[in-house]
Amino acid sequence: MLLWHIFVLFTRVAIFSWGGGPASLALMQRETTGAGWVTSAEFADAVALGNALPGPIAPQVSAYVGYKLAGVPGAIAAAAGTVLPTTVLMLVLVVAFFAVKDSRPMQAMLKAVRPVVIGLLLWTAYDMANSVFAARKLGWAAALSRGVDGIVIAAATFALLTFTSVNPVFIILGAAILGLAVY
Repeated sequence: MLLWHIFVLFTRVAIFSWGGGPASLALMQRETTGAGWVTSAEFADAVALGNALPGPIAPQVSAYVGYKLAGVPGAIAAAAGTVLPTTVLMLVLVVAFFAVKDSRPMQAMLKAVRPVVIGLLLWTAYDMANSVFAARKLGWAAALSRGVDGIVIAAATFALLTFTSVNPVFIILGAAILGLAVY
């Protein structure tokens, strides 16, 4: 029964998320932490691990959560829930979309939905920052003063991704090596 619950939760997340894998992380985090399956810190670890790997992030994060709950079968159920239903839905809808993609109503809907995806990503970053810097426990002022090293790492990552063409994999690997050496 647990495997079915895992599959259904990740199917629900996949179907009700707009904007692809990264945009689904906000809803995925809310659902999985709300169910008590993972903490915000564990979810942040899953996102970090998923970003270190090639491929789409949503199935990777869902597999992490599924594995924590029920081992390999849980990981398979979670990844399948994330990928299978939406793939089938996409195959059906792609035919319909190409028939209406240039219509005014479709363009109007997409114009309003795209900024929502940005909001979802910003909320996910904010919620993860709360967890990473322990701001919920300490308050933001204390958390930021204690977590200056983390802020510097986050800012350097943002700058490297914004102003260079460095592959994120190398940034993550560099941070892992830095963490091993410093912490």
